[in-house]
Amino acid sequence: MYQRYLLLLTASAALSLQAGADPLTEEDFFGEIPVVLSASRLSQPLSRAPAAVTVIDQDMIRASGFRDVPDLFRLVPGFNVAYTRDNTWGVGYHGLADAFSRRMQVLIDGRSVYTPGFGEVPWASLPLSIEDIQRIEVVRGPNAAAYGANAFFGVINIITKDPLEVQGGRSSLQVGEQGMRGALFRYGGGGGSDFRYRLSLSDQRRDRFDTQTEKTTTRHLDFRSDYRISNSNELTVNLALSRGDWRQGRDREDDPLRSVDTGSEHFQARFRRVIDPATEWTLQFYHFRLHKDDDFVFDETSIPLGPIAADLGYTQWREDIEFQMVTSPARQLRLAWGAEARWEGAESNGYFYQMDDRTGSMYRLFGNLEWLLSEQWVINTGLMAEHHYYTGLDFSPRLAINYMISNDHALRASIGQGYRSPTFFEVEGDARLVSPTGFDWGQIFAPAGNLRPEKILSREIGYVGHFKPLDLRVDARLFDDRVSNLIGSDDSTGPYIFSNSSFADIRGADIQARWQPDPRVDLILSYARVNIDSNDNDISNSAPWNNFSALGIFRLPKGWEASASVYRVGYLEWLDDGDTTQAYTRIDARIARHWKWRGHKLDFALVGQNLGGDRYTEFRVQNEFDRRAYISLGLDW
Repeated sequence: MYQRYLLLLTASAALSLQAGADPLTEEDFFGEIPVVLSASRLSQPLSRAPAAVTVIDQDMIRASGFRDVPDLFRLVPGFNVAYTRDNTWGVGYHGLADAFSRRMQVLIDGRSVYTPGFGEVPWASLPLSIEDIQRIEVVRGPNAAAYGANAFFGVINIITKDPLEVQGGRSSLQVGEQGMRGALFRYGGGGGSDFRYRLSLSDQRRDRFDTQTEKTTTRHLDFRSDYRISNSNELTVNLALSRGDWRQGRDREDDPLRSVDTGSEHFQARFRRVIDPATEWTLQFYHFRLHKDDDFVFDETSIPLGPIAADLGYTQWREDIEFQMVTSPARQLRLAWGAEARWEGAESNGYFYQMDDRTGSMYRLFGNLEWLLSEQWVINTGLMAEHHYYTGLDFSPRLAINYMISNDHALRASIGQGYRSPTFFEVEGDARLVSPTGFDWGQIFAPAGNLRPEKILSREIGYVGHFKPLDLRVDARLFDDRVSNLIGSDDSTGPYIFSNSSFADIRGADIQARWQPDPRVDLILSYARVNIDSNDNDISNSAPWNNFSALGIFRLPKGWEASASVYRVGYLEWLDDGDTTQAYTRIDARIARHWKWRGHKLDFALVGQNLGGDRYTEFRVQNEFDRRAYISLGLDW
């Protein structure tokens, strides 16, 4: 049984296909016993995983009508999503959300994409097309025992399609209101050989809220190749680039309209060796570089400073090498263990005034053990030992006990501890107002010096059940998270300085359900209720009391498909430079058809968003999301 799970998941797009195997389908992940990889680095049925996991599959991605990856997390219980400005997104889970997504580990095929300088996830600069995503596994809750720093509130693991799944060519085009334009070309080859590949080119254009000011054009290239060296060895290489030409600013003296150039480069190589059905090891290296050019001069008339030079550009980078072994030391035991070394840095004239590059090295040892104690009891233990260049040595342990009521129902109790290490800017950030001649008018941000890592103690009780007569799956959890040493900024005594000044007790429940009363109908529901008690009122209000989403998919005759979704988000206050968001309800709908023409596959879709008619605000009061629509055309050959 366990060997079958291991072969299924290690053959996935995250770890490449096993030599000679057929490509996996969604049925492998949503069959009688769904399996996930991201909770413990081991392939496990959801009922035996040490954490709650939401899987966003291709059906959900397509039916949602979303074209931007962050929007997809509206389907996950407890997540809050908002477009902020300047082509950035706020994505948070159970509160404490701002424009940086600082407390969430985000992976693309195993490589981390959060940045070392500011800790944010550069969603708009990721060289990733939504059409290339096979599935997304979202671990709902801290997972530092498996993934270390930044897996503070959860893990988002984006797994892209294997080249064998996308053989041949595809072109697609989207056109819609609010300046929405999109185009994709993709080609996959080598399906019958030891060398297979996938190449994707994409051009995405958005105006978001105000067509007169903010306009963005982002292009990306994504190339992946899988080479089967032998029946036991395989090498996967990924090269991805993005380039952005963004017009941003608010047409104000201190924030003029201007053009901004951005870009990112990603390189990843993974060697995988399968020793036997229960044992394999991987060696992975990846590099990424993110840069932004954004310098300008403005006149500040509110105070007699005269012209001021602003440089909001930066360069951030990371190199990472990781070894991982998956083995079964005994019949009832499975173990994933490994080591990781990371070198990262950031450079910015505007954020690190007259400083050289900020660099640091981080090292990790990790292990996650699954012990099948009996047919009813499963014990998962995990430990991450991490040495960070700012905070030294930290240990993140986890213990989870799963009780199998039956093959279809299980209870889970877990306790774990994790950390989030401070970023370069939080510790050493020095931002100033400077005249074009170099005169220093004063600091906006000052270095904080020593900061302790943020710490979370997480406790939860969970339930996973499959009611077969109804074809209803339920995943629910009660959680109690104690967060201390929260890092925030305060300017009460002069410039902003980061400090470990806050704490938060986060309690509540979230639940997701998927019901298929008929093969032609698929209903996905999620609900979260969160309460935050903190010494900071802004933090206490940073999560809505209630958060609900529903997605219905209806498969109709003759290739037609319809879907509708509802999102209800309660009142919340986004942190840092965000504003209060009043409660809102958003309704989206999609009608689509696919058919064959002269041996080719064609598809068409019409998507309407916020069809309820009432505008709502996202993150800032200026961001008013109104009713809009777009059409999509696709051709496979």
